[in-house]
Amino acid sequence: MPKTLITRAKIVNEGTVSDQDILIDGQYIKRIADSIPPTEDMEVIDAKGAFLLPGVIDDQVHFREPGLTHKATIGSESKAAVAGGITSFIEMPNTVPQATTLEKLEAKFDIASNDSWANYSFMFGGTNDNFDQIMSVDPKQVAGLKLFLGSSTGNMLVDDPQTLKKIFSNTPLLISVHCEDETTIRKNLKAHQEQYGEDIPIHCHPVIRSAEACYLSSSKAIELAKETGARLHVFHLSTEKETHLFDNTIPLEQKKITAEVCVHHLTFSDKDYLEKGTHIKWNPAVKTESDRAGLWKALLDDRIDVIATDHAPHTLEEKNNIYTKAPSGGPLVQHALVAMMDAVSEGKITIEIMVEKMCHNPAILFEIEKRGFVREGYYADLVLLQPNQPWHVDKSNILYQCGWSPFEGHEFQSSVTHTFINGHLAYNNGAFSPLKKAKRLTFNR
Repeated sequence: MPKTLITRAKIVNEGTVSDQDILIDGQYIKRIADSIPPTEDMEVIDAKGAFLLPGVIDDQVHFREPGLTHKATIGSESKAAVAGGITSFIEMPNTVPQATTLEKLEAKFDIASNDSWANYSFMFGGTNDNFDQIMSVDPKQVAGLKLFLGSSTGNMLVDDPQTLKKIFSNTPLLISVHCEDETTIRKNLKAHQEQYGEDIPIHCHPVIRSAEACYLSSSKAIELAKETGARLHVFHLSTEKETHLFDNTIPLEQKKITAEVCVHHLTFSDKDYLEKGTHIKWNPAVKTESDRAGLWKALLDDRIDVIATDHAPHTLEEKNNIYTKAPSGGPLVQHALVAMMDAVSEGKITIEIMVEKMCHNPAILFEIEKRGFVREGYYADLVLLQPNQPWHVDKSNILYQCGWSPFEGHEFQSSVTHTFINGHLAYNNGAFSPLKKAKRLTFNR
C-alpha cells in the first residue's frame, strides 16, 4: 500500500480544529505536522481546507444479513456507510437466524470478512434461555451483548426478571438495551385498535409507543445496573424525561451507565408524520418537539454520550403498508454525518462536539483498539468533508439496497469526498475502490 499525504486539511480531533498535514503509511497514521514535505513515494491529496475527521463509528445498525437480504446486506449497507463517512459499525443480532449462539455469531463475522466495506463488529443477542452462551463470549473479540427489553423479533424479548438479574450480575460484556415497556405498549395498541381498527393514523405511533413506556423500561434497566454493577448502555433515547436518568458529573471513561441518541430523534418530530408517514416510523417512536429539544440539551451537556443511526432498512413496499403492518425502522448510514453537519451549520452543535459524540466517544465507550481519533500510530480511518458542497438527495444517489431515504428531497450543505479504511482510500468523490480493506474490530478489555 503506498504512502498517502493529505495536505491543507482542517483536522477536527479531541476538541480542536487545526490546519495540518497528515501522512498515512500502510494501515496507520504515521505523522501529523504543520507541514510535511512530499516525497516521490507518496500519493498527495490536497484537502483544500476541507475538514478531516476520524472515521465515524456507528454503534447501532441493522444490516439484515443473514435471512433478510431482500431488505439489505452487509455488503450493500456497509458500502453506503463508507460513502457517508462511517468507517466502523456494530451490527445487531436480530437477523434470521438470530445471533444468539457463538456459531451463528461467527457466521456473521465470516460474511463480513468477505463482504464488508467498513470495519465491523457484532452484538451477541441475549434471550431468556441462552445464559451459558452469553458467558462464553470473548469480550476482546465481540462488541457487547444486546438485550431487547421491549417487543422484538422472535424470542429475543428478555422479559424474565430473574434471567435479567442473572445476566446483569454475571456478564463481563457491555450490555446494550432497547428500552420500551411491552405491557404499556400492548395496552395502548389495543385501545387504538378498538378506536381505529388496523389502519391506525401514523401520528398515533408516539402515543402507542409512549414516553411512559420508554421511561418505565429505561428506569428499571438503570436501577438493575446500579444494583448489580453491570456496564449498561441505553440505546436510542427518544424522550426528554429519560435524559434525567443519566449522569454528566464524571468523565465518560468512568461511567458505568451511558446513553445514545439517534440522528432521526434529533432531526424529526411528531409534526413530520403528516408529510413522511410510515417512512419515519421507528421504535422507539419519534416524539414531540419538546422531547427533541430535551435530547439536544442532554447531548450537549453530556448526559447523552453517543450519536448513532439505528440504521434499519425495509423495502418501500413494506413501509407503505397501513400502520399495523408497516415495520419500524429506516435507512440512515449514508446521510447521518451530513445531517449532523447541517446541525453544525445551524448552530445546534459545534463540529468538535459532533466528532466527540460520533467518533471519539463510541471508541472510548466500547474500548475499541486504535480507532476513533486522529493520532499517530492509530489506524488511518479518516474522512474528508467539504463543508460548502451542497447536494440534493434523490433516488439516483441513494446507495441503500432498499432504494429510499427519509431525507429524499433534502439538500445537504456538506459532502463526504474521501473515506479511508485502514489507510486504504475506499471512497473518492463518488467512486469506490474495487478492494475491500475492512477489519474486524478488537477491544481493549
